Amino acid sequence: MDEGLPGTIARSIRWIRGQKVMLDRDLATLYGVTTKVLNQAVKRNLERFPDDFMFRLTDVEVIGVQGDGLRSQFVTLKRGHHLKYQPLAFTEQGVAMLSSVLGSPRAVQVNIAIMRVFVRLRELMATHKDLARRIDELEKKYDGQFGVVFEAIRELVNAPDEPPRIGFGKDAP
Repeated sequence: MDEGLPGTIARSIRWIRGQKVMLDRDLATLYGVTTKVLNQAVKRNLERFPDDFMFRLTDVEVIGVQGDGLRSQFVTLKRGHHLKYQPLAFTEQGVAMLSSVLGSPRAVQVNIAIMRVFVRLRELMATHKDLARRIDELEKKYDGQFGVVFEAIRELVNAPDEPPRIGFGKDAP
């Protein structure tokens, strides 16, 4: 398995509709298939992908992620026509289901790597929340004597709505 795979996976995880997801095109690249092949496999097994496992992006969501170089499925279109379908977004459970649908040895290995990255992200987010809780407890214990210090720490610790991205990407500072 490729040594840079975890970093590639981490950069492919996006925060859409309040959840961590991966897009069909990114998954197809990781699995070594075309987006069209991946989506055909999903279509043949739709009963395995309820709404909490997979959803199609809206036009507004696609516009929101186009800065990341988003392109939808590779489909055969006549010159000047638009893509037929918006990209699919797979939640962690949907990604887990993909390995059983694709079934190739590579799909299984990539899936294991993806699950490990999702777990690591969850651990990082939990650690962040735990740290914020501990700071609140310390502030109460010391009756605000160090209010300015605690406020500065809280500003550094408070997470934005979107979890931190791991690795380097186009949007990294």
